[in-house]
Amino acid sequence: MLELIKDTANWLKNRIPCSPETAIILGTGLGEMVKEIKISLEIPYQEIPHFPVSTVEGHNGKLIFGKLGEKDIMAMQGRFHYYEGYSMKEVTFPIRVMYELGIKTLLVSNASGATNPTYQIGDLMIITDHINNFPEHPLRGQNLYNERFVDMGDAYTPELVQRALEIAKNEGIKVQQGTYLGTQGPTYETPHEYKMFRTWGADAVGMSTVPEVIVAHHCHMKVFGISIITDLGKDSGTIKISHEEVQKCADAAQPNMATIFRELINQI
Repeated sequence: MLELIKDTANWLKNRIPCSPETAIILGTGLGEMVKEIKISLEIPYQEIPHFPVSTVEGHNGKLIFGKLGEKDIMAMQGRFHYYEGYSMKEVTFPIRVMYELGIKTLLVSNASGATNPTYQIGDLMIITDHINNFPEHPLRGQNLYNERFVDMGDAYTPELVQRALEIAKNEGIKVQQGTYLGTQGPTYETPHEYKMFRTWGADAVGMSTVPEVIVAHHCHMKVFGISIITDLGKDSGTIKISHEEVQKCADAAQPNMATIFRELINQI
């Protein structure tokens, strides 16, 4: 695996026009944020050696290099999910490649369902912690980098959270703060699963992000994450959710998320 990671990183190093230290992962319905980036190079995933390929609608599947504001950045337009059939090593393969490329800060975004009853559709939730409910751990197996046992107490960098809160206040953007629970999917939650996850302490639930953050933290990257609340969980009754509705809600909320990301990156 380490040989494959280094091979992919070296292939990219011979092509990229800059040396970014910040990377962004754009989740479901959030790919339009690419319009905020002054692109110097974009590479479809299928052209990159050993890279998985995104199979989900709303995930275009490109690696992008350019500038967001005044800073060089790397962006994944589309991510990989465990429910697509990939192993956790494949899901988090791009994070390992980022590490080899010199990425020091990772910003992640996702669309999620609220378990917190005070949240509303369209809210932005700054992630301050997570609960890992995936059936496979991304660090399972041979330890490729750094320490074997990882302290996850500060996986979401407090300094970045505080800066984002200040940006949101200055820009008049409403934000929540909360805990994200990652589950394998691809089904949305049943009413009693929403109730259970809320009892566990989750404010929002989704099908991504947690594996990427674990690996990024293991690679000593600073991490910042935002969830766009695209649906509301209920502990009774029938829940009607579609992928199309999730994308639509994410599209409507992403300008505010883009503002926070842009201003935060310029402060890093």
